[in-house]
Amino acid sequence: MGASRLLVSGIACLIDFDDAAPSGPPASAVPTVRSGVDLLIEDGRIVEVGVGLPAGAAEVIDASDRVVLPGFVDTHRHLWLTALRALTTETDLGGYLELVAGRLGPRFTPDDLRASAYFGALECLDAGVTTVQDYAHAMRSPDHADAAVSALEASGIRAVFGYGFPVFSTSRDLADIRRVRERYFPSDDGGLLTMALSPMGPSYSPIESVREDWKLARELELPIAVHVGAGPVAERPIATLEREGLLTAGTVYVHANSLPDEELRRIASSGGSVAIAPAVEAQMGHGAPMIGRLRAAGIGYGLGVDVVTATAGDMFTLMRAALVTGYLGEGSRPSPADVLRAATLGGAEILGLAGRIGSLRPGKRADLVLLRADAPNLLPLHHDPVGTVVSSAHPGNVDTVIVDGRVVKRAGALVAGGLPAAHEALLAAAHRIAR
Repeated sequence: MGASRLLVSGIACLIDFDDAAPSGPPASAVPTVRSGVDLLIEDGRIVEVGVGLPAGAAEVIDASDRVVLPGFVDTHRHLWLTALRALTTETDLGGYLELVAGRLGPRFTPDDLRASAYFGALECLDAGVTTVQDYAHAMRSPDHADAAVSALEASGIRAVFGYGFPVFSTSRDLADIRRVRERYFPSDDGGLLTMALSPMGPSYSPIESVREDWKLARELELPIAVHVGAGPVAERPIATLEREGLLTAGTVYVHANSLPDEELRRIASSGGSVAIAPAVEAQMGHGAPMIGRLRAAGIGYGLGVDVVTATAGDMFTLMRAALVTGYLGEGSRPSPADVLRAATLGGAEILGLAGRIGSLRPGKRADLVLLRADAPNLLPLHHDPVGTVVSSAHPGNVDTVIVDGRVVKRAGALVAGGLPAAHEALLAAAHRIAR
C-alpha cells in the first residue's frame, strides 16, 4: 500500500480518459485535458481531483511543470527475456522461436529467470509502465514459477502473472498451476498481483490439451491470455474454441494478425479482446497492422511490448509504432488519443482491471506517471498535449512514477533498493545463457 497521504499539486497538464466514454467505433477516444489542478491520494487511492486542495499532512509533489497521466498498461510482455535484450533485432518469427525458445530458453535457471524478470519489471517502472501482463511461458519447474512470482513481488509493479509453459514443451505440469494459484493467489484481495493462465492454445497445441487447459482455468477461476493466429494446428483457432464450447468472455487473444474477419467477429461476440504488439509484429512479420480491423469489429484492444529481444521496452516507442503502422492497415486510422487510451485505460479494460486503474478518477488506485513538461522535446506543449506525448515523449521525460500511491521513481531515478547486486545478477545470467 502507498503512503497515507500524497498531494500532486498545481499540475501543468493532466491528461485522462472518461471510464464511461465509448472506446470503439465509430467514435474516437476523447481525452480530458486540464491544467492547474491537484490530485489527492490517501492510502494508495485517488480521493479527489480539483483546484486548491488542502495539503494538510500530505507529502506534496510539485507538478507545476509536469504532465500527469495514468500509469501505462502493457498487456503483453515476456519479462523473463530481458536478459536477451536485442538478440533478435534482425530475426523473423521463425528464427526467434528457433533461437530463443529452442536453444536459449532451456538454459534459464530459476535464478536467471528471477534476475531477468525483476529487471524487466524495473524497466517497465522506469518508463512509466505501472501495470504489465507478464506472459511467463518459461515455467520449466516449480522453482521457475516461484522465481517468476518473487521477481514481480520484489519489483513493486502491478502485474498479471500469466502462467505458461515453454513453446516447444511436450508436457504441462497442471498440478503446479494449482499450487501457484493456492500459494500466491488464493483470492483477489485487490493487491498488486493477480494471476492468469497462458496456455499454448488451439493455434499451437492439440485439442486434447486445449480442453484440459480451459477446464483448469474455469476450475481455478483464472482468466486466459493466449497467442492466436492461423497456426500449424488450427487455421481457425477461434472457430475451434467455439465448436468445443470454450469461448470465454474476458479472454485476451494475443496478436491475431493472420486471423480473418470472421474470426475477429467471434472474438467480439464472445466478449474477448486483443493485445497487439505493433512494433514486434512489424519487425517479425506477424502480419498486417490490427488497430483498424479491431476497431471495425468492435473489439477492445491494448498494447504490448512483447519481447525486448527485438524492440524497445517502453510505451512511447510502442505508441508511435501503433500510430504509424495503424496508418498502413485496413480500416480507420487511429488518432493519437486512440493510441494513448489503448496504452492506459484500454489496457486496463482488457486485463479486467479498469475498476481499479487506467484512469485518474476518484476511487481508483493511484497509478500515475509524471513527465517533465519543460523538456526540450515536449515544448511547446499547449498546441496538442496528447499529440505531443504520443509523438514526441520518451522514457527520459519520465520524472516520477507512482504505483498504488507509492513513489517508485522520483526525480528521474528509481528508488528500488539493491540495484547494483541485481544488475550484476542480470549481467551474469545474460553472459551465461547466451555464451
